[in-house]
Order: sequence, then structure tokens, then C-alpha cells
Amino acid sequence: MPFARLATATTPTCHIGLGLAAVGRPGYITLDRDRDLGESRSADALRTRTHELLDAAYAQGVRYFDAARSYGRSEEFLADWLKARPDVDDVVIGSKWGYTYTAGWSTDAETHEVKDHSLAAYERQRAETDALLGDRLDLYQIHSVTPDSPALTDKELHARLAEAAAQGLTVGFSTSGPAQADAIRAALAVTVDGEPLFRTVQSTYNILEHSAGPALAEAHDAGLTVIVKEGMANGRLAGPHAPEALRTVAAATGLGCDAVALAWILRQPWAGVALSGAATLTQLASNLHAPAVDLEPDQLTRLATLAEDPRAYWERRGQLPWH
Repeated sequence: MPFARLATATTPTCHIGLGLAAVGRPGYITLDRDRDLGESRSADALRTRTHELLDAAYAQGVRYFDAARSYGRSEEFLADWLKARPDVDDVVIGSKWGYTYTAGWSTDAETHEVKDHSLAAYERQRAETDALLGDRLDLYQIHSVTPDSPALTDKELHARLAEAAAQGLTVGFSTSGPAQADAIRAALAVTVDGEPLFRTVQSTYNILEHSAGPALAEAHDAGLTVIVKEGMANGRLAGPHAPEALRTVAAATGLGCDAVALAWILRQPWAGVALSGAATLTQLASNLHAPAVDLEPDQLTRLATLAEDPRAYWERRGQLPWH
């Protein structure tokens, strides 16, 4: 499995990945995006920004990079970066299918992405991903599986995914919504010819939203690599927006709220990779301090009290505007 490369890595940041959701398209739901990106959001500007982030992340030991078909041109930007650096052969590249980007490079589109977990969507998007990333793609995940997703019951789709796995591609899934735990457990039960289909799971887990934790521990125990996304809760855990308890703990460590939030995730024994969603080099540098954060038991306890009701958390997330 490609994630074995991370297991043998020795850099402090090998368990932090860089996600490209915030820089592959002009609009996203992260708070303070106007401050982070300003008005310079052309494809060329975001391509340059993405390459600068990838360069900095790689130089500082990050070895997992995460894209998706629905992240605008993130796969294209990542593919260009890889082609320009043929000696970079020790990274793990992941992408996702199941959502189609529909905003047309606009920040005020009525609909930014459309979900489709059908076999036809997989075949179409797999061809699109292959045209860009080719044999550099290590991991392909179903994007945002929920308990009612047809991807959990479509046997023909499962067979096609198993064929891809037999050819060396790691097959995984990501989850979203207040019922993430149910989706994870349902996916763990999916088998093809008696063998588990999925080898990775990528879920939202952060100081405000803990609900997937027990199911992610089960996934880890079943042999899946666990990738944590939205560790910063779309900016709600960044300095100016962070709860007072997080700001107090961060002040005691001498590091940023973001580093503490990611360190809290890395303390989970089942967490394989925690994604940074940085949109600036400053944010990335701060995120990468997470492995250096040493949280005391009382600080961990204090942070754990910040958990919100999952439905309230996801309702608020759904109300975040695309900037």
C-alpha cells in the first residue's frame, strides 16, 4: 500500500498532509478567504499559489497531497507540479471522485458542485483523473459518502473498484455530515469476493466535531489508514475565530490555535494523516508546528469540552458562504 511510505518516514511532519480544496478553485467555504486570497484568483494565480504551497510542504517533510475532481483545477495544478519535478518520487497522491465542479470559476455560482456516486460518474471521473495524474495516482476515494449513498450498495461499482485495486490503486472513501459514524461502519462491511473493499477513510474530525471518533478507531483496527480532514473546522478554529479555551491553551504552548487544533488530532492513536488546508505559506508554516505541540492531560480535557452537537455543527457548516 502506498501509505506504507508514510509509516517508514522519519520527518516530524510525515503525518500531516496538504489538502488542495482551498486553492484549486476561486470559491470555498473557509472563513477569512478574502483576506487569504484577495482578488487574485485567476487560474494562473491559483496555480502559482498551489505550486508554492506544494514546494514548501515538500521541503518541510510533508509527503501526502490530497485533491478531488470537485476542487476546481486542483488535479491539474498538482499534475503540473509533479511533471516539473520528476525526482519527487516519495510522495503519496490521493484524489476523490463523486462530485463534479460546476461553478465555472466563479465565487458566486448558485451551485458549486454536484454529487453523483453512480458507476457512470466513477467511470467518467476516473478517466478525467487518469488523463491528469496517470500512474502518479495512489489513492482514489469516493467523495463524501453518507449512509444513504448508493456507493455503499452498488455491487457493479464495487466490482469495478475492486478491479482498480487489483491493478495497484488504493480504494478509499471520505465522509461528511452528522452520520459519519454510520457511513464508516457501513463502508467497513462492504466486501468483494469476501475481501474488504476499502483501505482508507477520510473523515471530518476536529475539536468541535468528535462524533466519528469511535468509528474511525474501528476502521483503524480493521487495517484502514485514517485521514482526517477539516481539522480547522473551515477556519472556525483559527486564531480570530477560535473558542476562548483553545486560545488559552495555544497561548500556554506559545504556538498558534491552528497548530494546537492539529496536534489534538495527531494525539488520536488511530489518526494516520491530518490534512492541512492552508491557503497561504504563513498558514502552512504555522500548521506544520503541530508535531511540536506537547499537550498536557488537563489541556486535552479542556479542549474536549468544546465538542458541539453533530447536527448543530453540520448545520452551521452548511450555512457558511462560498467566498
